[in-house]
Amino acid sequence: MISAVYIEAGKRIHQLRKAKGYTRDYLATKTNLSTKFLYEIETGKKGFTAEVLYRLSDALEVKCDYILAGKSGEEPCNLYINKLLNKYNDYQRQNVLRILELICEIS
Repeated sequence: MISAVYIEAGKRIHQLRKAKGYTRDYLATKTNLSTKFLYEIETGKKGFTAEVLYRLSDALEVKCDYILAGKSGEEPCNLYINKLLNKYNDYQRQNVLRILELICEIS
């Protein structure tokens, strides 16, 4: 039987993937996992190793503790920012980030 930790972690992975606009195939490729295994993680059917957790957290740009426990002060903000930035192409995203850097400089 799969632990509740894995079930909740799978839900967070799914939410993070969707918020970033990633398909399951894309995230699976990015993390060197099979699409089927990623599906099983997201649906709480399978657990995962620390190495898989690290690869997923790195690809989703969140801390491992957020995936495991949903705890971290910065992730909800990062989710929102990433969701906004994903509306732009790479060139536009770089311009938006540069504007934000300029704002920080004058603040």
